Amino acid sequence: MGHELSRSVEGLTVLVTGAASGMGRATAEVFAAAGAQVALTDLSGEAVETIAAQLRGSGHRVQGWALDVSDADAIRDCTASIADHFSGIDCLVNNAGISAFCPIDDDDHYDEVWERALVVLLTAHQRLVRAVLPHLRASSCPRIVNIASTEALGATSRDSPYCAAKAGVTGLTRALAVELGKEGITVNCICPGPIDTGMTANVPGADKATFAHRRTALRRYGLAEEVAHMTLSLCLPAASYVTGAVIPVDGGLMARNA
Repeated sequence: MGHELSRSVEGLTVLVTGAASGMGRATAEVFAAAGAQVALTDLSGEAVETIAAQLRGSGHRVQGWALDVSDADAIRDCTASIADHFSGIDCLVNNAGISAFCPIDDDDHYDEVWERALVVLLTAHQRLVRAVLPHLRASSCPRIVNIASTEALGATSRDSPYCAAKAGVTGLTRALAVELGKEGITVNCICPGPIDTGMTANVPGADKATFAHRRTALRRYGLAEEVAHMTLSLCLPAASYVTGAVIPVDGGLMARNA
């Protein structure tokens, strides 16, 4: 893998959750193109294996696994299988997510949405970290990247379950960065802003354009690949002194007042 501060992930093994679509798929593709061995996981084993097969067809070292990140036993079994297949895990990208809009006064649904948001968007992150930690400790380039959201830094009305869970991800990131730093394991967090993914596919194009023009410095929605390249950057051997960072990839959304 060259110099210890190289800008190459070639040969590293990267686990990406939620890899069948959107930012997860883009992340898997970017790492594979950079020469990493990539373990793709998603709730739909069929979907993730289809993508893995496409990437293998291009000569990349990729394998897919079905994984429900809300299932603690499944996380342990899946990560063990991945580590066995690739002889270790160097980088974990906690990307799997769901939307979780619900008004606080919706007594019929709020508790259910809240609990689902926490288990998928926050609890799963720490479970995956705990499952891969022995492998990270054996790696020469141990990296954890948690995908949160600008909803962790600001808020949208009726989105409190999602906002709370994503804010928890930023707190978890900082806490683990401090706890694991002495072992050389870096833990960082990306907060994507308005990105063209499956979660935003139902938003009319005109509404997206209006929002982006009013709220972002770059006046546009971002691409999933633009988030993926930041994730890749944080996993480089050369990024060894970056930890505990919470990085917006939002086209200037959080920077703009007017």
